[in-house]
Amino acid sequence: MKGRSIAEVLAGAVVLLVACSFLAYAVTNSGRSSFSGPALTLTAKFDRIDGLAPGADVRVAGVKVGSVVDQRIDPQTFLAVLTMRIDASLRMPSDSSAEIASEGLLGGRFVSLVPGGSERILADGGEITITQSAISLESLLGRFIFSMTEGQPNRNAQTPGSAPAGAPAGGQAPARP
Repeated sequence: MKGRSIAEVLAGAVVLLVACSFLAYAVTNSGRSSFSGPALTLTAKFDRIDGLAPGADVRVAGVKVGSVVDQRIDPQTFLAVLTMRIDASLRMPSDSSAEIASEGLLGGRFVSLVPGGSERILADGGEITITQSAISLESLLGRFIFSMTEGQPNRNAQTPGSAPAGAPAGGQAPARP
């Protein structure tokens, strides 16, 4: 009985060790580490930020350059205000835009910055004024389904006073000989 108990404890320890090593690998290679080095703080206001949380990536041309550090509601406009920290070596033009994008149909959301062409550069604490909010997949599918069913007449519906298919007009049963 003692030999079996020691074997079970060792097997459990091996399982825990493997699980901890997988967890450590996932944390170190997830790409979600906080941005290090000098950073620039920018804000942007959006109508919707569905599925975007603090810690989400901020990307330029698909490359991670920072992360979302805070989100709040502006009490005057009721818009979502995102605070982002990006690499300070990036000189973002003042007419740059920010949009909330998705990694795929089921993927997470991130902020995509699109540099503008202005000579003026955003300073620390600056605001990106050109924004595009998150697009709701459920809303798009609902609109598509509604538009497809709205234009189609109901083929099974009968107009008042009409007889079902195969029945004689007037609504009376056919006479039997």
